[in-house]
Amino acid sequence: MRPILLASFALAYAASAAASPFPNGDPKLGQKLAAEKNCNACHIQKFGGTGEEIYTRAERRVTTPQKLAAQISACNTNLGAGWFPEEEEHVAAFLNQKYYKFK
Repeated sequence: MRPILLASFALAYAASAAASPFPNGDPKLGQKLAAEKNCNACHIQKFGGTGEEIYTRAERRVTTPQKLAAQISACNTNLGAGWFPEEEEHVAAFLNQKYYKFK
């Protein structure tokens, strides 16, 4: 019975990891990284309000996980955040969890 139970958990874990577009991202760490670089200040400057409007506006550019990753990479480069690729994935996981809900 035990081997079957362990195999079931392993399959469930693999399926959930495969379903995530950012399987190596840690949303909590991504939130911290975005806060440290004060990403919202730029969003407020461009879109007003709380800065969150950039994620929820009808005409948003980010419509796929790939576009989200590309946008984060562009912001990282343009603003000199200095994030490594794995840190970008943490930020993507955070934004996906909070706003985009890509699967």
